[in-house]
Amino acid sequence: MIRWIFAAVVIAVVALAVPKFLAARPIPAVGTAAPDFELKSQDGTPVKLSEFRGKWVVLYFYPKDQTAGCTREAHNFQRDQAQYDQRKAVILGVSVDSVDSHKKFCTKESLTFKLLADTNKTVTDSYGSIMNMGVMKLAKRHTFLIDPDGKVRKVYTDVDPAKHSEEVLAALAELQK
Repeated sequence: MIRWIFAAVVIAVVALAVPKFLAARPIPAVGTAAPDFELKSQDGTPVKLSEFRGKWVVLYFYPKDQTAGCTREAHNFQRDQAQYDQRKAVILGVSVDSVDSHKKFCTKESLTFKLLADTNKTVTDSYGSIMNMGVMKLAKRHTFLIDPDGKVRKVYTDVDPAKHSEEVLAALAELQK
């Protein structure tokens, strides 16, 4: 009898707690202030989003360094870097990988823009971009286009890594008219 009561209490506690753990934060809405943050880049230096006021920011979240889709997406951003520079836009990639992992990824793939390590997953969560993979949490492939005043101007939640950079450049061109 005591076992059954104990089991019922455990089930009730788990039933009440699980939705809180599974509930993702909402994605910042277009027109709202982009949540500020500070994370370390691949070279170990801290990077704050607010440091880029006055520039456009392409803040893209991706699941994992050294994977096919993430490598393709990063290569396309790198390929188009000069066009982003012309549009006064910086590219910041974020995943839950470590600084060391980012450093290896940038070296291997010749990436020159900043990759930020969100090992605590707080920034990824604040942008509603956490993906639960059982015992592991990764970043969802989301992108936020942030204007020079720090406002979210466009959100991408259904990203095709093969053509995403072109989509973002087209949106920048339209928003900067």
